[in-house]
Amino acid sequence: MNYVPGDLRDQLAHVGYDVVQAGLVCGSGGNLSARIPDEDAIWVTASGSWLERLSRKDFTAVRISDGAPATVGAAPPSRTEPTSELALHLALYRARPDVNAVVHLHPQTALLLDALGEHIRIVTTDHAYYLRRVSTVPFRLPGGTELAALTAAMAADGTDCLVLSQHGCVVMGDSVELAHKRARNLEEAASLTYRALTAGRLENLRECPEEFLEKLSGSTTVRV
Repeated sequence: MNYVPGDLRDQLAHVGYDVVQAGLVCGSGGNLSARIPDEDAIWVTASGSWLERLSRKDFTAVRISDGAPATVGAAPPSRTEPTSELALHLALYRARPDVNAVVHLHPQTALLLDALGEHIRIVTTDHAYYLRRVSTVPFRLPGGTELAALTAAMAADGTDCLVLSQHGCVVMGDSVELAHKRARNLEEAASLTYRALTAGRLENLRECPEEFLEKLSGSTTVRV
């Protein structure tokens, strides 16, 4: 599918509004980006953006190769300062040519489980289909190149969903829509895991059957 630049910003703005309404973000606790087709560039949210109030002016174009402001079409480079997590976004696009969208959020349940030393369980077939697996990135200072490099290295094997310890999560997809679905499913899986924990039944929580996971691994045609 071919997207004009404005389409991508509108899609990201929709994601921003939805994740705030769903309680995955408080205020400006996260940032979003999408690879611009046929360009060495991404649209990324500006520093301090409130995700539920995004419009096209809240995005800036940045070159993937060197992080410099980019010119998209006839528009001049934006003067808006990109998110402080720009290094994280750029490192993921460099490590994963198949990724076209990155969603970084601060979801409460996923972070609470991390703080309790619990991993997120893959409970349903939806979780298995969209998440496959969830890895945890050890704590590194937010906004730094060390966090960016470590996260990109852990995503290089095809992992699309990562919890950034004591910080947030990052999910990726080949489209904005897929990254959005993964973000929603990650927090739902975290919520079910936490509910089992608080009920004292975490040891009894059955995860998605191995046969379904094996079917996913062997086929790209499985739909749920």
